[in-house]
Parts: sequence; C-alpha cells; structure tokens
Amino acid sequence: MTARDRRPLAERWRPSRLSELVGNRRAREEVAAWADGWSGPGTPARRALVLVGPPGVGKTSAATALASERGWALVEMNASDTRSESAVERVAGRASLTHTLDDERPTGGPRRTLILLDEADCLTAGRTSEGPRSAPAPPPLRSFLEGRYGTIGALNAAWGLVPGGKPKPFADWAALPRSPGNAAWAKGPAARRDLEDWRDSGRAPESGDRGGLAAIARLVRSTRQPIVLTVNDARPLGRYGAVFRSVARTVEFGPIDRREIAARLSEIAREERLAVAPADLDRIVDRAQGDLRAALNDLESVALVPATAGGHELYGARDRPSDFAAFTEELLSVPRLYRSVEIRDRLDAPPDDLLPWVEENVPWFAPDARHRSAALETVAAAERLLSRARRWRVFGLWSYAGEILTGGVSVTIRERPLIGGGHAQFPRFLGAMGASRSSRAVRDTLAQKLGGRLHMSRRKARELALPLVEGLLTAPAGSREPGARAGRALALELDLSPEEVAAALGTDPADPAVVALFPVAEASPPPVERPEGERPGASTEPKERPKPPGRRQRRLGEFSDA
Repeated sequence: MTARDRRPLAERWRPSRLSELVGNRRAREEVAAWADGWSGPGTPARRALVLVGPPGVGKTSAATALASERGWALVEMNASDTRSESAVERVAGRASLTHTLDDERPTGGPRRTLILLDEADCLTAGRTSEGPRSAPAPPPLRSFLEGRYGTIGALNAAWGLVPGGKPKPFADWAALPRSPGNAAWAKGPAARRDLEDWRDSGRAPESGDRGGLAAIARLVRSTRQPIVLTVNDARPLGRYGAVFRSVARTVEFGPIDRREIAARLSEIAREERLAVAPADLDRIVDRAQGDLRAALNDLESVALVPATAGGHELYGARDRPSDFAAFTEELLSVPRLYRSVEIRDRLDAPPDDLLPWVEENVPWFAPDARHRSAALETVAAAERLLSRARRWRVFGLWSYAGEILTGGVSVTIRERPLIGGGHAQFPRFLGAMGASRSSRAVRDTLAQKLGGRLHMSRRKARELALPLVEGLLTAPAGSREPGARAGRALALELDLSPEEVAAALGTDPADPAVVALFPVAEASPPPVERPEGERPGASTEPKERPKPPGRRQRRLGEFSDA
C-alpha cells in the first residue's frame, strides 16, 4: 500500500503534456510551434517565450508540460526565490550558456535546458520605506581596472595586448585613458566585458527582486537555451520592449471557459472520490471566474467539510485586486460613483498612485472638449486635496480625494457608457522619469561635487552652478576659444568622469564633444635595455636630441604651490 500523496490537488493534477492542459487551445499550439524552433542544433531567432495572462490559466503548467514532453531539463526561478540581478546571472545566466551533461536525447537531437522565470512582471524595482536610491556615478576607469587586475601586465594579458602587436600594450596605469572613447583596444571581447561591468558598477546595489528584469533582458539576448517568462501583465516589460519584440515571442492565455472547468472538476472529483454535490461544483466554477487553480483549491477545501442536508454553503467572492490600467478604463468608460472602501480594496494603493493614470487618460476618453474640461477640473480638485494631505499630514483627506478622483471624474467625463470601452495608456511622465533615472543620478553627483567646491548645498549648486558648468562644457570639440579651454580645465579640476560630462551635455559618453575633453595619454616609452656591465648611472644619451614635450594641461591647484 503506497503512502497517500499529500500534495495539493493543483500539484497532483498538473499536466505533463501540452495536450492535457485545460482551455487555451490556440495558445498551446503557439507554444508547441515555438518549441519546434529549438529542435535543430542552432539557436532560433525567437529565443524566449513570454506567456501573458491572469493567474490560474495554465501559464506555468504549459512551461513545465513542455519541458516534460520534449525531454528538456528544467531550471525554474519563481517568486519565492531571490531574483536579484546577481541571482539571475548566477543561476539562469549560467544555464543559458551551457548544455546539460547528456548532450543528446535518446530520441536524437540536442538536449535542451528550459529556463522558467515565473512571475517576471514582479521583477521591477518596488517602492521601499527609504524611497528610491540614486545610483552613484561609476568609479574612475583606471581605479576599477587596477582593483580587478592588480598589475598592468595582468590587464594586458587578459585583453590580449602583446608587445609589437596592435593595439599596443599599456606601459603603466598612467597610460590608460580615463575614457575608452573609440580606442581600438576597447573593441576586444574581454575589454568590452570589463567596460560593461565598469559602467554597471555605478548602479546602486540591488536587493530582493531589484535589477532582475535588466539581467533577464541581457539574458534573452545571449541565451543558447530556451527561456519562458510568465507574466500577469506585460506592461512592466515595456522598458525593454525592443529586446522582447526582436528576440521573444508573446503568447496570450485567457480565462478558461466555465464548461471546461466544470468538466475538469467533475473528472478530478470522480478520480479522487470526493463527495461534492453538483450544486456545489457549480458554485465553485462561478466563484473561480476562469481560474482553474482557484477552482481546484476550493474543491479541495469543500471536500474536507462533511456534507449536510442543505449542502455546502460558500459565502462571499474571491478578492481580485484590479490593476491601475483596468481600473482606469472602467472609471473613464462607465459613469458611476466609487466609495473609498471599494477603491482601497480594489487597488490596494493610495490615490497618489492612481492620479497619473487618470490625468494621462482623461483627454483620450473624453467625448468632447466640454467634458474634457470638466473632468480635468475635477482631477485638479482631487490633486489639491492630495497635496494638502502630504503637506499637513492629514491623511484623512485621502478618502475625499479618492472619491473625487474616481467617481467625480467618472460622472463628469460622460453621461452614458462608452460602447466597446477603451485602452488606458501608461502615464508618459512615469515612463520618462524611469528612463532618465540614471542620468538624473549622475547630475545629482555632479551637483554634489560642485556644492562641495563652492560651499553650497546640492540644491543651490543644481540651480546656480550647474547651468554655468553646462555652458562651459558645451564649447565645440577641438575649439581653441577661451570657453573650450575653460571647459577642459574645469573637467580636469573637478575630476569629472565622462558620464558626468555627458549628463551635463545631455549626450552619450562616446560623443566626440565629450571625448575631446579627455585627451588620451600617450603610453610611456619602454625601459632602455642596458649592455651587460654598464652602470645604471651611465649616460644613455641618444644620438639625436629628443624633441621637447608638448604643452601639458596644468591643474589649477599647481599655481597655488608657488
């Protein structure tokens, strides 16, 4: 007699083949077609698969069934694991570039390792009690490489720079320029990896799931193994939209039809010998709302309760928090009032987070200019209450602001429901702030440097000194005007990095205007080989008198030593 399997029903009945999944037949066919691209020895163009859909519709089950059906190994990282940038690169990154020990399957063809990243939309940086942390500027390139390799000889060996070759090896650390620019040595694979690590070293250390999405984007570009990402909402991937559009395929899973859920529950109840009345099964199906996993959990819970004359009573409904997009579409499409309790339960967020969504989408949902004006005036009234709540710390105003922002806007933007609904857009302001986060952090570092030199706060340095510095640094590249010389002297005096100059100019560190401010130092001549027996102090005067060295840019501090 075998021991009873005590795993939940959802785990015991997890399918092992794609054909065993319930519902979403077209999505299953697309998953199988994507997997066929990995049947050959090479790497297909679509290396990753993004499964989008609400919870409990079979996204994770489809990935595990695919691995079981194709005989692939499975490496899974779910929401319970630490999925920071380092964790993703250590676990999934290593698996994506290597093959399993048995490279060939018994049926022939290469054996693959399926990398499953469950709930990847939760990998975006969350809000903490300390607020967002500014990313510091990366350290100087010379200091970074010296800390990594120790000696200049180790650096030359790692980058493949040998005497007599091109590009030439560096004589010492002083010969290494402060910025790679367009140098030939920066194009080698080892140097590119080090330069990428150097640029990434300026980012703030990540914890929890922070930084994992950026690591996944890099992973998708370079993987040699199939990758499956499951998300409830694909919008968080929009920051890396170009990556996922070019090398990933998106498959949408929808809620499962209630008839298919009912048939599956009846089959499982019969096989498991669960005494559940047909009326209770119908109520479980209605309560699930297309979520098969939730229906299985309810079935298992009801089966544990002894049956009574009146049958099982299921009270209430399952809480399903709405996302901001769905809630915005509803309140701007159907005129109705919302109570603050309902807003709190559905969004589980303060009204401050909903304000950018409503403000962004009011112009697109308003039927005419009159309704648009009335709705925006209502948004302004809600924003005044929110600002007073933040300023005076009277957070009881949140309830009034929430009802004005939702119900007030909903009844002023239209008199009748919008036929067919609409699609809410992500706030452009939030997208622009997220895209400029790193450049704003570099500007803050530059303002802090200026404030320390000029004995003023960072805020005043940003308002007063930073515009002057930007003007001095915007002289044309190679110009001999006093402004250009002052810009080069200023960059040298303040010990500015190319990233800080690029942030002040609003350009890229590889821009010629930035590279011109950081002249490449010439390599030191190799030591002179002396004949055996010659004293070190002996004269080694060459036949031709050397040319005098060129003019050197002196630091402003050198003039104060005299």
